[in-house]
Amino acid sequence: MIRYRHEYKYMLDARQRAILQIRARAITQIDPHAGPDGTYIVRSVYFDDMNDRSLLDNLSGTDPRKKYRIRYYNSDTGRIVLEKKSKTRSCCLKESAILTPAECQVFLSGGIPGIRPDDPPIKKRLLYEMQCLGMTPKVIVTYVREPFVFPAGNVRITFDGSITSSNDVGGFLTGRYAQYPVLPEGQTVLEVKWDELMPRHIKDALLVNNLQWTAFSKYTLCRITHI
Repeated sequence: MIRYRHEYKYMLDARQRAILQIRARAITQIDPHAGPDGTYIVRSVYFDDMNDRSLLDNLSGTDPRKKYRIRYYNSDTGRIVLEKKSKTRSCCLKESAILTPAECQVFLSGGIPGIRPDDPPIKKRLLYEMQCLGMTPKVIVTYVREPFVFPAGNVRITFDGSITSSNDVGGFLTGRYAQYPVLPEGQTVLEVKWDELMPRHIKDALLVNNLQWTAFSKYTLCRITHI
């Protein structure tokens, strides 16, 4: 079953983050995947075609639009995930498939792994776009995420900080690559995702100084850092 999720993003200063962190800890649960300090590191390499269609679609607010990325967490390359994120208005759909380190390395080098009959549709689609549209890895986006979850409504609240950009895609799997900060010190991106219904008490808790929704894109900001 295809299920889109609501997704809203907000830019926070240090004071706003501190307030919302306290509220999130009081009404939700820390994501069990987080480390002892309540965070984990997200490492993603994003793809774009020869015309930079994903970048231009983000800059112009094209609707619908999509992005491909490969992601792993912390330094654990034992689980590498290929993802396609599609966005229609404020709703997102994420499709995913597991990659082996060898497959990932071929993608990073600009090569095109062979297509097997049993490959998942997302992988076949990316391989097709690599062959026909010149899709290649463009930029690494790295950040520290503090995640919270709430079962009712499948709510997920994340605070993403220390966002950096790198065009050294060859170093993606090693975790050793030059990183360039893309936000002023103290700024954080708040992301709120849920299914059909957001519980009222969570919605009320996130109201701080009339926070304004933003179309912020980590991929776009990190790409333009190197242009």
